[in-house]
Amino acid sequence: MTTESVFSFDLNDERVGIVTIDVPGEKMNTLRASFAEQLQDIIRTANENNVKGLVFTSAKSDNFIAGADINMLDNAHSREEALALSTMCQEAFFELEKLPYPTVAAIHGAALGGGLEFALACDYRVCSDSDITKMGLPEVQLGLLPGGGGTQRLPKLVGLQKALEWMLTGKQVRAKQAKKAGLVNDSVPHSVLLDVACKYALKGKARATKPPLDKVSALLESNPFGRNLIFKKAAENVAKKTGGHYPAPNNIIKAVRASVELDTLKAYKTEADGFADLVMSDVSKALRGIFFATTEMKKEWRADDAPSTDKVAVLGGGLMGAGITHVSAIKAGVPVRVKDVAHKGISGAMNYSYKLLEKKRKRRIISKAQLQEQMSRITGTTDYSGFAHVDMVIEAVFEDLKLKQSMVADIESHAQAHTIFASNTSSLPIAQIAEQAQRPENVIGLHYFSPVEKMPLVEIIPHAGTSEQTIARTVSFARKQGKTPIVVKDKAGFFVNRILAPYVNEAANLLLAGEPIEKIDKALVEFGFPVGPLALLDEVGIDIGSKIAPILEKELGERFKAPDAFSRLIDNKRLGRKSGRGFYDYSKKDKKPDESVYELLGVTPAPKLNKEQIAERCVMQMLNEAARCLDEGIVASARDGDIGAIFGIGFPPFHGGPFSYMDKLGLSNVCSTLSSYAQQNEVFTPAPALVAMAEKGQRFYDQDAAPQDTVEQDTVEQGTDDPSTQSS
Repeated sequence: MTTESVFSFDLNDERVGIVTIDVPGEKMNTLRASFAEQLQDIIRTANENNVKGLVFTSAKSDNFIAGADINMLDNAHSREEALALSTMCQEAFFELEKLPYPTVAAIHGAALGGGLEFALACDYRVCSDSDITKMGLPEVQLGLLPGGGGTQRLPKLVGLQKALEWMLTGKQVRAKQAKKAGLVNDSVPHSVLLDVACKYALKGKARATKPPLDKVSALLESNPFGRNLIFKKAAENVAKKTGGHYPAPNNIIKAVRASVELDTLKAYKTEADGFADLVMSDVSKALRGIFFATTEMKKEWRADDAPSTDKVAVLGGGLMGAGITHVSAIKAGVPVRVKDVAHKGISGAMNYSYKLLEKKRKRRIISKAQLQEQMSRITGTTDYSGFAHVDMVIEAVFEDLKLKQSMVADIESHAQAHTIFASNTSSLPIAQIAEQAQRPENVIGLHYFSPVEKMPLVEIIPHAGTSEQTIARTVSFARKQGKTPIVVKDKAGFFVNRILAPYVNEAANLLLAGEPIEKIDKALVEFGFPVGPLALLDEVGIDIGSKIAPILEKELGERFKAPDAFSRLIDNKRLGRKSGRGFYDYSKKDKKPDESVYELLGVTPAPKLNKEQIAERCVMQMLNEAARCLDEGIVASARDGDIGAIFGIGFPPFHGGPFSYMDKLGLSNVCSTLSSYAQQNEVFTPAPALVAMAEKGQRFYDQDAAPQDTVEQDTVEQGTDDPSTQSS
């Protein structure tokens, strides 16, 4: 069967060939397996028409080429097949590069991954100055490196340091940054993009130019000694940030180094070899699995026929309310009305957004006019004026059931019949908040994590009477805020706090048994968490944790009981970072364990376990509780649980999430380990559902399940900007 071509060819009056890229039936242009052959066909057509130049443009409204079809990678069942994908792409781009006439990429929207590599192989790149235009090589976020010549061509345009920075972080750059860095030749209004690109096509073949570097960078990159310093520093930073868990960054450094130290063929082979190794690695498979999962989730709970959420109100101008206001007004782009009992709360919420936007303005990401326009979306009130037309009210006040119930009543009397009341509670059952409501079908939980603007996860908690339309509308709006939502059951702790509590409790028990604070935290950081459990408790607030623990214990049993000794920390006003002291002392720039904690808790440090044993004990508690949550229907699937743990508490992405990790370990091994620990402490007793699955030789994931079609887009995420500040 003949595959329909993604390319179409037109010839203008000046004999410039205009090639339009349009993958049939898809929102995004992606590089497919048939791409190389179809590109050869279009080049033959161009040659037959004696073109003076070629311009590549996109028929899609918001992307040039958004990346490669990741299914191609999952369909590569051997290293040889993965290597063939890279060499095929490299050779196709070599053909483009060698054409005797100029080639121009006219970029509007996303040019990411293989899409940017395609553009890099052209003589010229012209982009629109639109806000939706962004360029980058985000392969590292999938545990990969750019395999189509990106590690070779990008450094020659923007310099080694910038190329390494962009590829090692997956950073995406806007039009203005791209032009300044030398990535594109010009940035123009979208309305004239094609005309300008055609003029570049008549300029003749582009000559090699040096990257626009400052004097220090130019000096460093011009000699072997300076380059060696650059690569050494990059490797040190990678080791510090990844803990050695992610192989892709080191492979990127190796390939970029090859671009300046080896001949062309050997350098490209280094890239292709690295790409092939990474495609077959367990880390990349886990990260690709996360990407497939989040993409699949976007197809669920769609609210196409429901009322849109065009105006939002937030109750409470505190830290959480301010963060929710920001992502609603700035990311979702809707007008937000903040209500607080005091003007100070309103001004605090506004100032929160202003400071975040001012940082962007100083970095020239937005203009002063854009800052002012975005801030104009936020207004405040101490009463319910302006609530008559809001579509959703998000409550973010302190945990008091009667207060929240009274707010439901107030909203029902001041807002529309379809207005959703969403509570950002972390512990109170949504059913109780809704039990006196006139329209309980509109009441739902919407649990954010702090800092709201950084943490990607939200838990959406319907009670038994919440309508499906309310769930779908809330999911839709959370996505509009830039969040990854998971729908969870209305039970104490929901999912994230429920699996987090026994993990933190075990760390506390280890501390009381004499294991040092820093050793416990280092053990879990070395396992792959972004921050240790005791440091995390300091960030959340020890007092917050103490309020949640009794609720979990009452609803779920003795295994959630927090150590009594921790009440001494609260009595001593050691609440964590916010009070300047907790398990760590924050009075100085570099936080250090507060040695006086041991005396306060009546503990004499006496290390007995190694770091691997410490990590195993804490993680096993989390895995066991995750299995219980799935069995009870707290999460709808292992997939949702894995995404919740990764995006909510920073469970190591390279392990794929708690359920993927249990599959990797083998459920029988998990049960055996838990049973061994249970001989000393019965809280480790393996969940009955876990035991039953192990006995039947089952897994949480079907090993042969095929991934859904998706593409390499800018929504790839491994976790968060700063998971260490996650709040319950």
